[in-house]
Amino acid sequence: MHPAIPIRYIAPVFRPPSEAQSLILPVTNGCSWNRCTYCEMYTEPQKRFHLRDEAETLAALEATGTRFGPHVQRVFLGDGDAMVLSTRRLLSVLDAIRRHLPKVRRISSYCLPRNVRNKSVAELKALREAGLSLVYVGAESGDDEVLQRVSKGETFDTTRDALLKLGDAGIPRSVMLLNGLGGQALSARHAAHSALLANETQPEFLATLVVSFPQGEARFRQGFPGWEPLDQQGLFSEMAQFLQALELKRTVFRSDHASNWLVLKGVLGAEKDRLLAEVHAALHRPQSAGLRAEWQRGL
Repeated sequence: MHPAIPIRYIAPVFRPPSEAQSLILPVTNGCSWNRCTYCEMYTEPQKRFHLRDEAETLAALEATGTRFGPHVQRVFLGDGDAMVLSTRRLLSVLDAIRRHLPKVRRISSYCLPRNVRNKSVAELKALREAGLSLVYVGAESGDDEVLQRVSKGETFDTTRDALLKLGDAGIPRSVMLLNGLGGQALSARHAAHSALLANETQPEFLATLVVSFPQGEARFRQGFPGWEPLDQQGLFSEMAQFLQALELKRTVFRSDHASNWLVLKGVLGAEKDRLLAEVHAALHRPQSAGLRAEWQRGL
């Protein structure tokens, strides 16, 4: 526990890039699934999954409120999937945030589709009314073969159904996809089916990252033998196919994670043509497209 912050953290601590200014409040340790072969975040033994003690979480919130209450405006519920908690426990945490951190305007969490299946729309609405205002759903791909190869434990249908249920409850969704996850062989279907997933669910936010393996590819290749990564041009071609197939009404799109060579930001579909033009420029005139250098990708 940091001497200034009355919350017990187990390193490493992860959060989405847009939660840089948020108080991170762990309500679980690790990820309730933790089998995805592309993921290096929640590794054992330090990140073995378990629920945090409810009394500890509530006490940490009270102490944090005493020290920093007027200064905290955002809270991110960690670790890998706070939504695995029962609705009762989540409501208890949300109520404590409201009481002890009265200036908080946004509460967010990672969210696995499998755990949305265990909650009704009425329960999700109750969570939204209690303050849950954004969930990050790592869909990774809309293609069933890609999902099976990477041990995601989800399908196109299960991910779509979870996103639609969250939408019905009025909880904004930020969907994350992995550019290049299907490798060379499955690139086209990965792009097409990922676009279809976005079209059928119309998420409020959509982001793409480039698949990468800072700790090596051995674990990933066990389930995906013969996988061949896309080179820079291949990644841009896949992105162009993905963007071209999108039919979104109003979705904030970001491709600005450190893993991306090309930074893209816009609103889809209003700025689809501009974003496609930027990708085509990277394909045909990479030297003048403002691409990140390798050292800038921070991997």
